[in-house]
Amino acid sequence: MKAGTLHTILLALILLVSGRSFSQVGTKPNILFITVDDLNDWTTLFDQRNPIRMPNVERLAQKGAFFTHAYASSPACNPSRASVMTGTRPHKTGIYGNSSDWRKALPGAKTIQRYFKENGYFVCGSGKIFHHHNDWAFHDNASFDEYLMMAINEPYPPKKLNGLEGYGSRNTDWGPWPDDIRKTADFRTAEYAIDKLNQQFNQPFFLNVGIYKPHSPFFAPGEFFEKYPTKDLVMPALPADDTNDLPEGAKTLLGPSDWFWKGMVKAGQQAPSAYRGYVQAYQACASFADAMIGKIIDALERSAYKENTIVVLWSDHGFHLGEKQHFEKFALWEKTTHIPFVIIAPGITQPHSVISKPVDMTTIYPTLCELAGLKIRAQADGFSLVPLLKDTSVKIPPALMTYMKGNHAIRTEQWRYIQYADGPEELYDHHHDPNEWNNLAGIKQYREVCDRLKKFVPQQHAAQVADLL
Repeated sequence: MKAGTLHTILLALILLVSGRSFSQVGTKPNILFITVDDLNDWTTLFDQRNPIRMPNVERLAQKGAFFTHAYASSPACNPSRASVMTGTRPHKTGIYGNSSDWRKALPGAKTIQRYFKENGYFVCGSGKIFHHHNDWAFHDNASFDEYLMMAINEPYPPKKLNGLEGYGSRNTDWGPWPDDIRKTADFRTAEYAIDKLNQQFNQPFFLNVGIYKPHSPFFAPGEFFEKYPTKDLVMPALPADDTNDLPEGAKTLLGPSDWFWKGMVKAGQQAPSAYRGYVQAYQACASFADAMIGKIIDALERSAYKENTIVVLWSDHGFHLGEKQHFEKFALWEKTTHIPFVIIAPGITQPHSVISKPVDMTTIYPTLCELAGLKIRAQADGFSLVPLLKDTSVKIPPALMTYMKGNHAIRTEQWRYIQYADGPEELYDHHHDPNEWNNLAGIKQYREVCDRLKKFVPQQHAAQVADLL
């Protein structure tokens, strides 16, 4: 056994007995930072009865703390990722859309990667960490010592696999592709991470891994489609009247993305199996993402860094598969904001820990800083989860989500309250209505609940920062 490995094992045993973290004894922990694109809560991580099987993410969650009620700061890639990387909230920065120039909005902010880099970390990564706008225009080179830049979409098939040439773009496609898993971007991202975990470092590392699937186009190797045969496919429950009680504010917010669901309805006239194929492909892509995460977890388990590495896994937002006659994200309901979130922190978290208090992703920046023994920067709008990791009875404010200017959602363990820019509200009781089928906001007996939750809605609404065209 190498001396370095023996030292790590001995140190880990000391920490286990003392209950102290690595940062408390002067040894900086490594960071494995895994983000997944568009992964919703319809997985076995949340409920074994769910159809999307994710054994590797489940295995990871069992090693530390799994947050059952974790929420994206914003249900869109760019504002969500900018919020996590800088620790800021969209309603304060004006970073609302996927084209919003996050660096222009925050010229003096240091991303969490850059902050760790300036404090002695080797920061590297691959895959989708920052939003992939305009061929990676939003990527922040100053945040990394090394980064594997590559196209996140595999080479496209010669023509759309679903045969729906008039529906959306080349990204509005799904099916088994490619024929070799090694051609996929996520496979190469996982291989990059595995290679790094096999290297020797003379400083702590901050390894960023951005898994792109299940983002569209819904391509995954055929073996993952075989996990979800069409005849046994579980489809979302879609009540015909689910949108009848939505206020105009909700419909206005959804307007720009209406084409996606309406296009599917129209596509169904041409290809009756289109919707089932779409849902099947999402499930296959989610399982593919899980397999890639599993490869990385296995590599960490085999490495010399197993006992001194903080692991964080999160998704940038959830995803609708037809619920409320809606596809993708860009809304403030549970399905498009509820995400997987796991933290493993040596000396702090215990295996099989489950935390039910709602949290949003502005907590990642300050939490990693505290776990690594770094001062939490003033720019961070969120709070550290370390006290909650140590004591789940600690009181915290509800989770806050924002999409576009003036639209916010508040989530407690029981309630989701939504207020739109023009005033309309939604209220859902998750103890009795987990699917959010019944909007209670207009019922007199729930006025007190709305008023109580409304107090957490921000009063500040920054102007939307200019788009990077």
